[in-house]
Amino acid sequence: MASATAVTAVGAVVGITGTGATASSAQTVDTASTTTKLLDVPGTTQAQQVSSGVLTQADAQTAAYDEAQRFQAEEAARIQAEQQAAADKAAADKAAAEKAAADKAKADKAAADKAAADRASRSDTRAPVTANPGDPRAIAQSMMSATQYQCFSNIVERESGWNYKATNASSGAYGLVQALPGSKMATAGADWRTNPETQIKWGLDYMNSRYGSPCAAWSFWQSHHWY
Repeated sequence: MASATAVTAVGAVVGITGTGATASSAQTVDTASTTTKLLDVPGTTQAQQVSSGVLTQADAQTAAYDEAQRFQAEEAARIQAEQQAAADKAAADKAAAEKAAADKAKADKAAADKAAADRASRSDTRAPVTANPGDPRAIAQSMMSATQYQCFSNIVERESGWNYKATNASSGAYGLVQALPGSKMATAGADWRTNPETQIKWGLDYMNSRYGSPCAAWSFWQSHHWY
């Protein structure tokens, strides 16, 4: 029989005879096992492009993270500032309200005290003279109501003990009402040094003009121990 040849899948030439197959004298070349495919290995330019892309992406992610952190910090600072401002305003409003309430209460009390003193002054009658006419107490009783006299007397008793010549050794205050200086009482009379009535006139006028009445002056005296 005539022989035939065939080419294998890997390029080896094999002879076929009638009695069987014999290897061709041509050398078999296994290109699949001995040749590296160049397409599997990236070139230098391609590797550089890949590396550059990775770095660019990493930089972008870092920048985005830093921006997010900055935004969060700014937002937290803004919220804290707003909360502190609100707390400060609330504290200031509370302090202002408390001061206004205290001022109003003080003014209301002063008005009530003055009104009570005025009512007492208008409603009371002149106190009868029960002491000797020359006694400073009798003179004072004849010049004001019983209620106002009692307040006036409370002050004079503590200031001078009703001694019209009483002198404070340290301050120089003089007379029944301890005028400082005593010469102030000259507006009520030139005899202010020796006349109890002159001193009482001046003292009564002082209490009325400065406090509204002897009782209002007495109320102040009890709190301060001076008037």
